[in-house]
Amino acid sequence: MPVPRRFDRRLPERDQTRINDRIRVPEVRLVGDDGKQIGVVKTAEALVYAQERDLDLVEVAPDARPPVCRVLDYSKYKYEQAQKLKAARKHQQQITIREIKFRPKIAQNDYDTKKGHVARFLTGKDKVKITIMFRGREVTHPERGTALLEKLAGELAEIAVVEQTPLQDGRNMTMMLGPSKSILAAGEEHHADAEAKPAKKYEKEDPADFESEDPAEVEEVTADAAEAEADAGAEEPAAPSGEASAAKTNGNAKSADAPSSKEPAEASAAAE
Repeated sequence: MPVPRRFDRRLPERDQTRINDRIRVPEVRLVGDDGKQIGVVKTAEALVYAQERDLDLVEVAPDARPPVCRVLDYSKYKYEQAQKLKAARKHQQQITIREIKFRPKIAQNDYDTKKGHVARFLTGKDKVKITIMFRGREVTHPERGTALLEKLAGELAEIAVVEQTPLQDGRNMTMMLGPSKSILAAGEEHHADAEAKPAKKYEKEDPADFESEDPAEVEEVTADAAEAEADAGAEEPAAPSGEASAAKTNGNAKSADAPSSKEPAEASAAAE
């Protein structure tokens, strides 16, 4: 049976940190579990010292001579390192650099369109690299490119800061724009509001809505309702649907044919 192409034949990554019996050097510089220096001791003695305290002997500086080993709980140490790495990645900000290219003789409509793209990138907290491309003898007039870049930076001064002034590089002239402090502060406030939004959801609720009822009253009302339903079911047995509809129809017909009791009384009063 053919092996799929995406099958990874590489061996799984192994933790390269040497601990306990994996430390093969004859002697190490030992650091106790309280952080104090114990000194250079035999590896076997250091291992016994760690086992007496139900901890691990971990090689923390393998390039030193002799290697530095510390007595600690290795599982807890790995967990703390993973949490620190996770926190560092959480607060790490990824920077994206966009690039927009202009020509020295760009039309006004094209200029406005590309300026809108630059503004959109900056409001998204991305850096923008502006490139002016010169062709032919245009390179002999770099002042036109400089004027165009300065004009763009002036029009976007509210949301952008110039991180790199116009720089001539062969037939290209570049300038780097970054988001201003107001854009970055607005992004941080929006992130803080998004985190605090679930907590505000319950602040608007009326505290009286969450007051618990008396359990004894709830049980009493439930028992009364159950007894009432049982009495009603015993007094009015359910009749078949066909017979019930026929009886209702006959009753309506009789009530329509029978004269009312008030008519004879009114007739006798009129005769008198």
